[in-house]
Amino acid sequence: MPHLRSVALRAIEPAASGRFPFTVPIIRTLESLDLDAPVTFLVGENGSGKSTLLEAIASAAGLPTVGSESLERDETLAAQRELARALKLTWNRRARRGFFLRAEDFFGFAKSVSKLRADLQRRIQEIDEEFVTSSAYAKRLAKGPAVGSLADLERRYGVDLDANSHGQSFLKVFGSRFVPGGLYLLDEPEAPLSPQSQLALIAMMGDMLRQDAQFIIATHSPILLGFPQAVIYSCDRVPIEAVAYEELDHVVITRDFLNSRERFLKYL
Repeated sequence: MPHLRSVALRAIEPAASGRFPFTVPIIRTLESLDLDAPVTFLVGENGSGKSTLLEAIASAAGLPTVGSESLERDETLAAQRELARALKLTWNRRARRGFFLRAEDFFGFAKSVSKLRADLQRRIQEIDEEFVTSSAYAKRLAKGPAVGSLADLERRYGVDLDANSHGQSFLKVFGSRFVPGGLYLLDEPEAPLSPQSQLALIAMMGDMLRQDAQFIIATHSPILLGFPQAVIYSCDRVPIEAVAYEELDHVVITRDFLNSRERFLKYL
């Protein structure tokens, strides 16, 4: 059974109704959004409000972030936090695990992991030099914390996260941070992923669902949107509403382009 059942917009102060994000059409008209599915997608054009809504749900749910500062401290998300306070989340059972991940934050996270690994390696080398005349036991004690931290880092993320492609690194980070029974909110996870890697993410999600996970994902990807039995909400429609996969503009345009790209390109 999914953790989060629905999200609704409470009555808001009149003064707030005239400013972002309450001026966004899908948010202004939001009453109650059913999320009682293992996988829910939010799809829409840039500026439709899908990421804003996802960020607010993540803040209201109290989810930790991957690769960025806390949603509660990020100065760029003040409006989303205001929206979060206006949301009412209804749970089947409160999720205490999971995370919120934006593709844009992943790249910074990969660099920070690589920097931490280099810092730990440098510290181990410094201890070797500082304890050159000491006993092996003393040296081992001194290096213990750094060696343990390095081993844990490499166990979770591999020997060199930067040496992998962006897609490989993303999947490795995603898999390493997963714990059963969690709620996972992902914003455009397809950004670093090739079509083949998107299929790999679908396979990983399928495995995670068997371990009691729930996903809410904002995406443009026709591949990810094809996840079996997922509920898809179009944020291009006001109010927001569920749409069949075959009716999505992202799917129709992609399919028509692949079937007759010459006709499309002729008029560009």
